[in-house]
Amino acid sequence: MAKKFIDVMDTTFRDGFQSVFGGRVLMEDFFPAVEAAKMAGINHFEFGGGARFQSLYFYLREDAFEMMDRFRKVVGPDANLQTLARGVNTVMLDTGSKELIDLHAKMFKKHGTTTIRNFDALNDVENLKYSAERIKHHGLKHEAVVTMMDLPPGCHGAHNVEFYEKTLRDIMDSGLPFDSICFKDASGTSNPQKVFETITMARKLLGDDTHIRLHTHETAGVSVAAYMAALEAGVDGIDMAASPVSGGTSQPDILTMLHATKGMNYDLGGLELGKILTYEKELQSCLSDYFMPPEATMVSPIIPFSPMPGGALTANTQMMRDNGIMDKFPDVIAAMQEVVEKGGYGTSVTPVSQFYFQQALNNVMQGPWKAIAPGYGKMVLGYFGKTPVEPDPEIVKIASEQLKLEPTTKKALDLADADPAKSLESWINRLKEEGIEITEENIFIAAACQEKGITFLKGEGELNVRKISEMKKETEKDCEGSSMGSGNYTVVVDGQKFSVQVAEGDADIQVTAVNGESAAPSTTSAAPAVSGNDVEIKALLPGNVWKIVANPGQSVNEGDVIMILESMKMEIDVVAPRGGVIKSINVATNDKVVEGQVVAVLG
Repeated sequence: MAKKFIDVMDTTFRDGFQSVFGGRVLMEDFFPAVEAAKMAGINHFEFGGGARFQSLYFYLREDAFEMMDRFRKVVGPDANLQTLARGVNTVMLDTGSKELIDLHAKMFKKHGTTTIRNFDALNDVENLKYSAERIKHHGLKHEAVVTMMDLPPGCHGAHNVEFYEKTLRDIMDSGLPFDSICFKDASGTSNPQKVFETITMARKLLGDDTHIRLHTHETAGVSVAAYMAALEAGVDGIDMAASPVSGGTSQPDILTMLHATKGMNYDLGGLELGKILTYEKELQSCLSDYFMPPEATMVSPIIPFSPMPGGALTANTQMMRDNGIMDKFPDVIAAMQEVVEKGGYGTSVTPVSQFYFQQALNNVMQGPWKAIAPGYGKMVLGYFGKTPVEPDPEIVKIASEQLKLEPTTKKALDLADADPAKSLESWINRLKEEGIEITEENIFIAAACQEKGITFLKGEGELNVRKISEMKKETEKDCEGSSMGSGNYTVVVDGQKFSVQVAEGDADIQVTAVNGESAAPSTTSAAPAVSGNDVEIKALLPGNVWKIVANPGQSVNEGDVIMILESMKMEIDVVAPRGGVIKSINVATNDKVVEGQVVAVLG
């Protein structure tokens, strides 16, 4: 009897890069490995979408559409090139209008995509309907998704086989078009028995003709067992990656799964060990200069207590390193369980995983529920759709008070469509204001990436790639004794920790005690002396000044926004602690700030 053919999608160049490097891999560095993968017989790739769309504009000064075009040219016209989309969010930072959702499908078809895997983190099928329609309208294959995870110990609500069956039935009953169904576990926490029972259920509901896939990560150490359970239950496809971006926070390695299925009645994509070895050797050479975060290569037994998706884990730890607060990571993971439980059990996958992380970080840095992260707050208030179970009423009340928003039961798409700021016209006007060429690609880049998209289109994007050779150069420069490199440092003096912000040239050197108390006077001459009645307003988190709202001499009321910081993918409002007059603004737009730094004085 012939072996059952199992379709293998190689996730190396999208989820692999996202899970290990936070998406920060330059296209010139990895295209030789794409050619090697093609020569190894791989014909199904995940090559873009998800957070990998934004990462090119945020960190690499590269155009995702150009990358997709070049990828298609390398692999040829017959390869199945797949991207990841988030329903009503597509690949955007926020929910999109119908115009933007349509433009997403149109542009991804234009730039080489064959299939779009389409999910909603809340498993709210209403969030999938319109995007599915537009994906099919533009001639793409649509892979509808049920998102999975195991709940932290002691938590109960959704995320059992019955819940996934209800979600799948909702997809089928809604009439939305799909070519295949994927069960997606971004945190890799679903236990193998539940996977087996879920795939068995899906096969019974869908029949033998519907293609069913499983996607998982190795983060919690059960992915190979989960794939074996799925194969036994009758799955048709699985996702794998190539070393060195396999295992750990990424997908199981192709070689690992070929070994695990030896002697069994499965043909994994017709792939051969020798050819895959050659491909992986080329990929290792391509990525040899990239810094590999240690947490990206290991299994973490505490992930089921979070749960933190592979891609989000490394992206967040990279940002924590950049902001000098990596020591807080264990506390953030410990705070995740309460955040998940009280948030309504949305699946820990983008953007909900980021909402969970942001809220857990706020609870650690500022005190439990003292500051509601905007995304988390809008989620529990209903602005992203219906959560699997009702969020905690007290948290809903706190979110409503802090964000000054009422809970809603309106559809997320209807809310987005009614927002003029999410119209094509709005973004066309913005491009005109900035003197940027008006193309459909530029409109979508600006709408999807907002201020950072505009920055990229103006040729002002920041390159932020962690390469070992560059890190060595920075270390050698620091060791020469001539000067410290620009950036944020933590130093210890007599047992006391201080955050130090250093800039080259004549810029200030800002020294701030970690507890927020000033450790040394600033060299700034423009800042006025602080009197007994003045209030120093300090940054609660390290980050960048995104926007200054109030000006010196302006009267403000308690709670008024003075400026907005950008930190850890969050926009953080800096508000007036009481009414008064702004005596000084001590920072400028785009300045880096450290935790506890005085950013304004209120008189």
